[in-house]
Amino acid sequence: MHKGNPCAIVRNVRIQPPPVLTRRQFLASLAAAPAALAQPPRPHWILVHEHVLVNFKRAPVDQAAVIAKVLPHLEAIARLGCARFQDATPNFLGRSPKLLARLADATGIDIWTNTGLYSARNHEYLPPYASTDSAEQLARRWTQEHANGIDGIKPRFIKIGVNRAPLDALDRKIVRAAALCSNQTGLTIASHTTGAGPAALEQIEILSAAACDPARFVWVHAHNEKNHSFHEKAARAGAWVQFDGLSPASIAWHHECVRFMAGKTLLGKTMVSQDAGYYRPGEPDGGAFRPYAFLLTDFLPKLDTATAKALFETNPIAAYGQ
Repeated sequence: MHKGNPCAIVRNVRIQPPPVLTRRQFLASLAAAPAALAQPPRPHWILVHEHVLVNFKRAPVDQAAVIAKVLPHLEAIARLGCARFQDATPNFLGRSPKLLARLADATGIDIWTNTGLYSARNHEYLPPYASTDSAEQLARRWTQEHANGIDGIKPRFIKIGVNRAPLDALDRKIVRAAALCSNQTGLTIASHTTGAGPAALEQIEILSAAACDPARFVWVHAHNEKNHSFHEKAARAGAWVQFDGLSPASIAWHHECVRFMAGKTLLGKTMVSQDAGYYRPGEPDGGAFRPYAFLLTDFLPKLDTATAKALFETNPIAAYGQ
């Protein structure tokens, strides 16, 4: 570089310094720039536990009616930045991967389905083979669904459900099967846990006995446990603590749960969802539908930017994968 010369010489190529703009020219250049350059990055929020439909009555399903009812609600959250929607409806309760694929195509949202079996509600929605199969045989069924797809669509997580603690033999078998399947596939287990804290900790023990990393276990419906010490114990054991059921009536409690976990430096093991929706076949017009947008319009904006990103982007990816 030569003193007094405003140009730098790099490998014999003279680089001219950029022209100095006046303030008027600078403002004019901003006005002429593409609008996208002036916009903040689009959010990619993830809703980890919602439902398109749940078929409690085992009624015939009219997919056209379901789409007509659900599509506007999915379009609403797509406009709010929802990029991924994890449908938590398990097999034998209305799981329908083809329906989810149609809605994903219509909205641009990545909609996930699951494998596994739901043992909660006193085993009402278990198939007969759940009683006769071993845990290893159940795990093999779910592993094959992951390998081959369900109607050509791969499940992205394992959804199970259990009853109150102490878990009975059938519940324990379902949990062990989930652990074995997770070991083979790497899929995360999302467990609808009716029995709150004691049942969550018992499941973590079953997973540990099967050499399944608790980091692949999500305690679903942790909001039903009012004793925060259970939330802390589960998170420190490595599990994810997911406070579901967010609604206008529960918003204060959900904020308290998030504050507690953050205060214990456990925000990195925390998620929040609504368990919202959902079309109910066999009921007039699919029954009462709870919209998905409340989390994004009323709960998330009250969080600081870092907390919102952790709960609805970073943590879901860490817990469930991409």
